[in-house]
Amino acid sequence: MAVSISAVVLLGIVVFVLIRGGSVRLWSALACAGFGFFLASIGAAPLITGAISAVTGWISSI
Repeated sequence: MAVSISAVVLLGIVVFVLIRGGSVRLWSALACAGFGFFLASIGAAPLITGAISAVTGWISSI
């Protein structure tokens, strides 16, 4: 759970900086967020979660 909260905070900060910098508009960020919610509800969600857990485990072991 701590990993997913950290990832959400990190991605939120990245999106905020991109919106403030003008690289991403608000509607584009909302579309990406909506896509993320729909992606979480499909069958690939466990595979994506496992891949993210493996990467974060690899990073923490360094």
